[in-house]
Amino acid sequence: MTAKSTLKKILPEPLWRFGSDRYWTWHNRDRHLLARIFSPVWMNNKARLETYRNKYAGQRCFIVGNGPSLRNTDLSQLAGEFTFGMNRIYLAFEEYDFKTSCLVAVNDLVLEQCHADISALDIPKFVTWRARRYFEAGPEMLFLDTDYTLPESFTGDATDRMFEGFTVTYVCLQLAYFMGFSEAILIGVDHSFVTQGPANATVTSEGDDPNHFSGQYFGKGFRWQLPDLEGSERAYQMARAAYEADGRKVLDATVDGKLTVFEKVDYESLF
Repeated sequence: MTAKSTLKKILPEPLWRFGSDRYWTWHNRDRHLLARIFSPVWMNNKARLETYRNKYAGQRCFIVGNGPSLRNTDLSQLAGEFTFGMNRIYLAFEEYDFKTSCLVAVNDLVLEQCHADISALDIPKFVTWRARRYFEAGPEMLFLDTDYTLPESFTGDATDRMFEGFTVTYVCLQLAYFMGFSEAILIGVDHSFVTQGPANATVTSEGDDPNHFSGQYFGKGFRWQLPDLEGSERAYQMARAAYEADGRKVLDATVDGKLTVFEKVDYESLF
């Protein structure tokens, strides 16, 4: 019997729950907040983030998901558009002769296993402050203070705490808002997974990935977390409300996407 299971057995349930909650709050949030407060690295990083505030006011952007529908999306149309890429989108750069304007990644498992690939990209990268041990801050390596603890919220200020919303797409929506974009268009956000199981559970792929545009995305041996589609939908609702309250909008141009939160639009009609 482990020390954890022994403690859980002997402690009253309320006391165990309180201690467990406090531990995970410290692990996932408070220790990183403390490091931010006293870090010159964060202060310099915050100044770099400020250069993006309202930089693209009134313009549109595309948030490029990693679903299988990307294989049926003409990415050449995005030449000249500002595009947010996420996680391992860089696997599409050579295959589709396409490169996003920046990359956003906040998932701990993705950053642990792919930090060398991400560091090598010659585009601006926005990664969670939790992963700072993997990266050297600089003009093209910026940190976001993201977490997945309560409260669930939407912020238009990327220099402060950002709720992850159970999907990096939600972080991109907040970052796009901070940068001033008046219209954010989703593509490749299929909101549908072949692999099933408990939300947020960590699994290890046993073969090619059927859930993304490339079988190598979360290929054999890759550790990843199963999606929380219900949680992400709550976050998307907050994003829609925030955009609409400010006279902005989020459109969903994903080919055959299953997400129903945002107004649907035909991808080809946008060009």
